[in-house]
Amino acid sequence: MITTLLYITFVLAAIVLTVVILLQEGKGGGFGDALGTAGQQTFGVKASGIHRFTAIVAVVFLSSALFIHILNRNASQSTSIDDGIEAPADQ
Repeated sequence: MITTLLYITFVLAAIVLTVVILLQEGKGGGFGDALGTAGQQTFGVKASGIHRFTAIVAVVFLSSALFIHILNRNASQSTSIDDGIEAPADQ
């Protein structure tokens, strides 16, 4: 249950992070110029809020990836290869 929730959070954070990064205005303008004046007004010079939001989403993305890794590593301590190997019988 928790793994499914983490995967959903991971995918949503990846999508939101991609969109937010593409909307930010870089030195060359970026995708924000495609929106015209609305994009410039929303993500203009005074865009400290969008930078903070990007940082929060990035932290959520990285922490969910880390927790998914930890949960998957703990769940797979023994592999099917280990289960199929039997010690040779003494003769």
